[in-house]
Amino acid sequence: MIDVEDLIALVRNYNPRTNAELIRRAYDYGRRMHDGQFRHSGEPYFTHPVAVAAILTEQRLDDATIVTALLHDTIEDTRSTYSEVAQMFGDEVAELVDGVTKLTNLQLSSNASKQAENFRKLFMAMSKDLRVILVKLADRLHNMRTIRSMRADKQAQKARETMEIFAPLAGRMGMQWMREELEDLAFKVLNPEARTSIIRRFVTLQKETGDVIPKITADIRHELEKAQIEADVFGRAKRPYSIWRKMEEKQLSFSRLSDIYGFRVITRSESDCYAVLGLIHQRWRAVPGRFKDYISQPKSNGYRSIHTTVSGRDGKRVEVQIRTRQMHEVAEAGVAAHWSYRDGVRAANPFAVDPAQWIAQLTERFDEGDHDEFLENVKLEMYSDQVFCFSPKGEVVKLPKGATPIDYAYAIHTRIGNSCVGAKVDGIRVPLWTRLKNGQSVEIITATGQRPQATWLDIVKTGRAKAAIRKSLREEDRTRFVKLGTELARVAFEHVGRKVSDKALRTAAKTLGLPDEVELLARIGSAELTAREVIEALYPELAVAPAETVEPARAVLGLPADQTFRRAGCCQPLPGERIIGITYRGQGVVIHAADCPVLAEFEEQPQRWVDLHWHSGRHAPVYSASLKLTISNDAGVLGHICTLIGQQKANISDLNFVDRKPDFYSLMIEVELRDVEHLHTLLTALEAESNVAQVERYRDLTRKP
Repeated sequence: MIDVEDLIALVRNYNPRTNAELIRRAYDYGRRMHDGQFRHSGEPYFTHPVAVAAILTEQRLDDATIVTALLHDTIEDTRSTYSEVAQMFGDEVAELVDGVTKLTNLQLSSNASKQAENFRKLFMAMSKDLRVILVKLADRLHNMRTIRSMRADKQAQKARETMEIFAPLAGRMGMQWMREELEDLAFKVLNPEARTSIIRRFVTLQKETGDVIPKITADIRHELEKAQIEADVFGRAKRPYSIWRKMEEKQLSFSRLSDIYGFRVITRSESDCYAVLGLIHQRWRAVPGRFKDYISQPKSNGYRSIHTTVSGRDGKRVEVQIRTRQMHEVAEAGVAAHWSYRDGVRAANPFAVDPAQWIAQLTERFDEGDHDEFLENVKLEMYSDQVFCFSPKGEVVKLPKGATPIDYAYAIHTRIGNSCVGAKVDGIRVPLWTRLKNGQSVEIITATGQRPQATWLDIVKTGRAKAAIRKSLREEDRTRFVKLGTELARVAFEHVGRKVSDKALRTAAKTLGLPDEVELLARIGSAELTAREVIEALYPELAVAPAETVEPARAVLGLPADQTFRRAGCCQPLPGERIIGITYRGQGVVIHAADCPVLAEFEEQPQRWVDLHWHSGRHAPVYSASLKLTISNDAGVLGHICTLIGQQKANISDLNFVDRKPDFYSLMIEVELRDVEHLHTLLTALEAESNVAQVERYRDLTRKP
């Protein structure tokens, strides 16, 4: 364990004016509070807070953060209290320790809905003071470094949580070194065989080719000396997980994998960065599509650097990053550079990002009401890389890698996104699903009356676009669902001899734990709630125990036990309809609806008629019926209709286009239903859809029984 004077010496290396007495008091207090506690490894527990503090000194953080690291587990795990910490070390430290305690208590690897809510709490804590998450990340890093002393199941849980949450969060904050180490430590737990294989292959490669890092480093330094440019050059092999991920993404074997070496050139000025870039491209051949200039277009976390990949010595691809010393400090510390100290004062790094602005950027567009959506957006934001596009006026729009023109439209304004009908990229009309590239100029084409399509959700990349599209679809669907729910409720009430009223619906909503009758109707219309459930909530005496599902083989009553039957293809009778059976020699009985015109052919053969009726129980949704629809010829309409049918718990077994016109399609859809009531519910839902001009049940009387 590092003793207190060594820890103070680490702080003094970058902050000679540190309050050494404050750190000593925190060290002594933490050691006393944790006295008698031990880690899984058997070491005194206080070794952990000291190690966390040491990790934070590497980022040159302020005294309050170092003291918080020493005390971060005291309120949670000892008899220490918030008021005692505040009294002894000040309100700032007490608030930070309390914030870390709350983060520790969040179960981020819990079920999806719980995880989403806890993720929101994590970001709320970050928004108050980002140093809380810096301490938490250092805490997680030390725990991952010492994870082998934990139970195997706990190791797996912590490793997954690290890989899914803490590693990408560190990367999003610009602390790339921490992200890489966290990922590799988690990889070591989750897939040790793969990691060992990568290391073994890498060792074999070094034996075959020698250690190329010092050779390429020497080559770069030689070019710099010739041009009389002062700069530091560092080279390294990429971490096993980084190599493994690239192999998985590109579906390449290790032998075919390139650029497993990375080099950094740290210059004295920004102009030297571009001079070094020119030297490297003159000396080695640049790999097309592998150049990024984050100096002219910085990342939102303050990261600035030039990235290029070249075919280096012996044709090996190597990645070179070029940046100034100040840029490098931000690249190492990320958002934490805001608190970095040098020579006893806060480092005035012009590239350090204001944490308040950064966290506001990350969370400003998240919908407060939808926790799952918040979680999805946060993960999208944390994992995103960036591309930079230009508006027709030359303004720069930052988007994540893989973004489309729809993402671009929503990045400009929600109104532009909602009314988007097309896009031009570099002056050429392109499909809306086109993936944008760095430096492209994008122009959005809009139209009055256009609305977002459900299919856009599978196209867009950004959290902002997804949230805006879902909001628009919810508003549009809600109106339709309320209208449909009103009709379904009316029919259900009439069926039991009751009259539907606003008061009855309000009472039912209250009984079912819903806010009001509008929400009740919307849920009926969207099939989240059945009208029968509403009736039973109001009139329990009408409730009946749910019947068992009737097997199709015994769905019809009135036949001998050994008699087979089948439904007539002409009228496709459904359970709930009146039916007549017609006997066929060697074919059993064919069932027709009682109003089927084909029955007229058998009027002179009464001996073939069999009086039948359907079983009164609940039938399985296996009875096909044909629907004829006329729908508007607009993007996404057919997909929306299919989704609507699925929402009504009906399965599409066949679909054929009958006629195609510029403005409308006519099509036949065969669906599988439970009974005639299921059919009526589906028809009502389709009739209420604005893009459906006409819908009817179709009976093909030319089809043979």
